[in-house]
Amino acid sequence: MTNTILVTGATGKVGQVFVRQLLADPKFNSFTIRALCHQRELAPHERIQNIHGSIEHREVVEKAMDGVTHVLHLATVKETPEQIMDVAVKGLFWLLEACRTSKTFKQFIMVGGDAGVGHFVYPHPVPVTETQKHSAYPGCYALSKVLEEVMLEQYYIQYNLNGCCLRAPWIMEKDDFKYQLSFGEDVFGGPRWRDFVDEKTADEYVRTQTIPVMLNLEAAPVKRNFVHVDDLVGAILAAIDHPKARQQLFNICMDEPVDYGEMGKCLNSTRGFPTVEIKTDFHSTWLDNTKAKFLLGWRPEYNLHKLIDAAFDYVRAENDSRKVWYPG
Repeated sequence: MTNTILVTGATGKVGQVFVRQLLADPKFNSFTIRALCHQRELAPHERIQNIHGSIEHREVVEKAMDGVTHVLHLATVKETPEQIMDVAVKGLFWLLEACRTSKTFKQFIMVGGDAGVGHFVYPHPVPVTETQKHSAYPGCYALSKVLEEVMLEQYYIQYNLNGCCLRAPWIMEKDDFKYQLSFGEDVFGGPRWRDFVDEKTADEYVRTQTIPVMLNLEAAPVKRNFVHVDDLVGAILAAIDHPKARQQLFNICMDEPVDYGEMGKCLNSTRGFPTVEIKTDFHSTWLDNTKAKFLLGWRPEYNLHKLIDAAFDYVRAENDSRKVWYPG
């Protein structure tokens, strides 16, 4: 039997890797991919169909959902109040409505985010499991992650929908982690390290490739959760049609969070980079991925050392552009 999986956000970081790995895996030879594209589209392939439009429009979603058996919902936006509710709330609602009324639908998979449980903004004295209460930090992005999880959960209750949510922390690929540690304007994501020192010092740290060691208010190195895109995609593939994924929420992350102190020591000893301690008001968190390992049989391949090596050894081709992004 042929399966058709609708992928929203298919041209993004996770979507592109997912499409590539699903097409290469013989286990999914019966799957074709329908990509709902807002701006860019996937390269032509005999098992890929591109559909253009935005999930905020019901007619677009209904067209995209025609004959679909599976949905992978990746589409999201960051701190953009004028767009985020159209995508996170309205768009998700139209998708779920189309799923519950479809005669071909089998499974809905959504990638959520640890912003919905506070990321490293709030203190977490114990490991964060899937049972922890939602706690969005200020801003519309974290709120959207809470609303997405709650809406999906309510469709389980209201309509017995077959779905699951894979809650991921910050997703790394290529040299993202290297530029996460930059004191320059090329920093990827937050914190924006040069804001913690004066401009002259920041420029000197860029020149010397100095690595920031993030400390909390007690001057202890912060532990922060990450996941590599390959590990996240591995979890998505494991969840497809898995009976134990039904109506479940899973933390998908490295076995241990990145300890900035250990990271600094590693980069200093293996690559000779100097380090500097940066005191912040962020808190250590430890996402617990035991449930995903127990129920899905999934295992992350990336640890601190593999994450470092992958990022610092990566060499970009001339046509391999890098996104410079900082949450506004």
